[in-house]
Amino acid sequence: MKKLTQQFVLVLTLAALTGCAGIGSMDFPGVYKIAIPQGNVITQNMVDQLLPGMTKRQVIFVMGTPLVRDPFHQDRWDYIYSFQPGGGQRGQERISVFFEDDQLVNFTGDFTPSEMEAVAVDADSEEVTDDV
Repeated sequence: MKKLTQQFVLVLTLAALTGCAGIGSMDFPGVYKIAIPQGNVITQNMVDQLLPGMTKRQVIFVMGTPLVRDPFHQDRWDYIYSFQPGGGQRGQERISVFFEDDQLVNFTGDFTPSEMEAVAVDADSEEVTDDV
């Protein structure tokens, strides 16, 4: 009888321990999970305001202070925004801005200028060009 009781307690303990193994990965109903925004908020309106020839100060006025300023590459700024809704997948947006002689030359990333802003008509040659 004593051996049966010991086996029963052992089986109960093992069952309890294996039942607790998944607690950290479970989603309990009613538990609030916060949304986590990080970095610079980047909007299409901000990107549409970027024009070739803008100074670094003007870009900071439009886009805000860059998240990454590499001391070895002073003419490249990176703006990164990541957002993870509570319990959801993390999304990330990125834009890199390039300068030459303290003036904006171009930018690359997840955003492109809107069609109306990107197309400019050159008055001398009447050609349609895409400067940015």
